[in-house]
Amino acid sequence: MKNNENNKPEFLFDKANYKILLIGLAVIGIGFILMTGGGSDDPNVWSDAIFDFRRIRLAPTTVLIGFGITIYSIFKKD
Repeated sequence: MKNNENNKPEFLFDKANYKILLIGLAVIGIGFILMTGGGSDDPNVWSDAIFDFRRIRLAPTTVLIGFGITIYSIFKKD
């Protein structure tokens, strides 16, 4: 008879790695949500709202920070 402890699957990451990974994915999602909007309802009217600070600077920076968090979660060791 084999011992049940030897049949346990080993996961690639620890629980902390998965938590950090989910946080990173949430930050990426927030960044993409910040990029939305700024359009005009009428296609004949130009709206400068698309060049707002939130869409040009804040949202891409948030996405890059989220990517950094996910990369950190992959390389983090115990």
